[in-house]
This record gives sequence, structure tokens and C-alpha cells, in this order.
Amino acid sequence: MELETMTCVDLTLRGIGRDAVPEIAVRHVALRSAATAYTGVVYTTTGSSMLGSYIDFPGHILETDDGRRADTADLADFYRMDASVIHLDRADGSGGISAEELEKAFGGVPDTPVVILNALGARGPLDIAPRSVWLAMDAVEWLIRSKCRILVSDVYESRALEGVFLKLFRAGITAVCEPNRLHKLTAPKVKLTISFVKFPVTQIPCTLVAEF
Repeated sequence: MELETMTCVDLTLRGIGRDAVPEIAVRHVALRSAATAYTGVVYTTTGSSMLGSYIDFPGHILETDDGRRADTADLADFYRMDASVIHLDRADGSGGISAEELEKAFGGVPDTPVVILNALGARGPLDIAPRSVWLAMDAVEWLIRSKCRILVSDVYESRALEGVFLKLFRAGITAVCEPNRLHKLTAPKVKLTISFVKFPVTQIPCTLVAEF
């Protein structure tokens, strides 16, 4: 009997984001007893909620707060979710992405609870000028009509601030920003796991792993 081979890809952006430099203090704690002695290493960190890859619940915007927080979320709901993958190869500064472009790239309308949009090809989210590629409003409406509940995308809003996040959050869609290596997903559908620390916040760094 042949065993199925799965590929796992870590989609988490490591280190810092555009404006998120963490401060890390290290403290050594001496631990002693009659039986042993060693030194524990404890870290105190201060950093932005937009550190690396991060998840935005709708409450990230005050006007669309639906009460969901990282500490009240059931992590089981974020484990091995069915996700549709849409690939584009947009260059730096290439402007808005339309609904027609998304539907053509995917070959239809996604029917999974998660949509992963790789708009930038092999480029990382920090490899383009901020907001120089974005989701046009008809693309946002198309994503809402797909009935996804989580969007993982390497692009979102334009410099003009047209309200991409506002519309997504009003529709109850949670957003994951600054993912990495989305071009490594070579299957049209994957299983996606998102994990984060259960703090009482609506925006928090997260990790993403895809299987296919």
C-alpha cells in the first residue's frame, strides 16, 4: 500500500514588519536546590501587533467590532481549514486587482471557508512599495460573495484608503496580513492552520502552515 505524501509550507513572515521593531529584554534566573542548579532564561518583549504575519479580527476596526478576540477564539476552528489558492504575478506599482482577474486566475468562484490570494508571485509582501498593488472594490465584493470567512492575502488596501478592510470586516471576514512564500503553494486547494497566542486583542501576530 502506498502512503500519501503531504507537503507542508510555513507561510509565516519572520522577523519584523514595515513598522514593527520589537524590543527584547533577557533576564537570567538562577534556580538552585539541594539536587541541582541551573539558570533559566526569561524574555520580556514589547512590539507591535503587526509583527511579521498577523491576523485581524473584524474588531480591528472599532465600527465593525463583533466581539471576537484572540483569547475567545477556538483554535480548533483555525486548524486544517480548507483553503482555495489564487495565484497572480503582479509587479510593484501595478494597481488594482479586479474581480474578473481573480475569477479568471482561479477558474471560477472559491467554495472554501478560506481564500489565499498570492497576488505578488514570488515577491514577498515587503518587496513592493506599500499599497501599490491592491484589491479593487469589485474584487472585495467578489470575495464576500464567495462566502469565505478568512482571507489570507499579500495585498489589501490602496493608498487612497477606499475601505477594503471596512467592507471585509462588515461581512464578518477575518484577514491575515503579511503572509510569506505563498507562491510555494502549488495545489489549487490546501489545508491551512493558523495559530496565535490567546491574548484579549483583535490584532495579533500569527503563524500559518499549509498542507497539500
